[in-house]
Amino acid sequence: MRASRTPPPAAPWRAPNWSGRPARDTSAGRTRRWLLRRRRLVASLLLCAAAALAVQQLTPASPVTRTVLVAARDLPAGAALSAADLVPAAVSPTMVPDGALAPESAADESAAYPGTASSWRGRQVSGPVRRGEVVTDASLLGDGLLVGAPPGSQAVPLRLADPTTVRLLHQGQLVTVVLGTGDGLDGPTASQVLATAVPVLWTPALAGASAGLLPSQETDGLVVVAAAPAAAVLLAGASVRGKVFLILVG
Repeated sequence: MRASRTPPPAAPWRAPNWSGRPARDTSAGRTRRWLLRRRRLVASLLLCAAAALAVQQLTPASPVTRTVLVAARDLPAGAALSAADLVPAAVSPTMVPDGALAPESAADESAAYPGTASSWRGRQVSGPVRRGEVVTDASLLGDGLLVGAPPGSQAVPLRLADPTTVRLLHQGQLVTVVLGTGDGLDGPTASQVLATAVPVLWTPALAGASAGLLPSQETDGLVVVAAAPAAAVLLAGASVRGKVFLILVG
């Protein structure tokens, strides 16, 4: 018996070429056939690209921050600042006050933000500072005490006749300064108002004896107030002309 033969598969049907020219396989045709054969792979790549684009659009951009120095712990008034007392922190530029202390390595950043205090090591804070609080030049003893005061204001130290009055004072407390003069046995025979409603800038009671600002006998009854130039002249050396008293203004 003669073995049966399987007929070869029929060739795919093609449209007749009426032009008489041999058919050419164009690049567009080859691309189309490649895409048809790999349509699942192409669809997967397009889905991955779309997902990546969506994630990129939904991911928030990194916020713009500025590095400043904040208190690493609660600092008492009068404490001398060391490297361990302040730590850098990145905060929004809109939350940075004028005169904020910046790390020493951020000299270029300090130049970009005028008013930034420098050379803070060894400086003493004028009042208590909470942990995490941004430290500024107004927080330090010195010219920063007059930040926000009217133009021309001057810091004047006074020594009070009654040192216990200092315990009633706090930063920003308004006081009227009175000078008592005369040789009366029961007290001064004449009183003169030297300044009215001037703010207190600093007292040793705020710094505390443990701060080590100055020996206690040197700061006993000492207070620093802000005054206009004319009043500052009257206040300077008032304690040698008589006894200085304060009236607390509400």
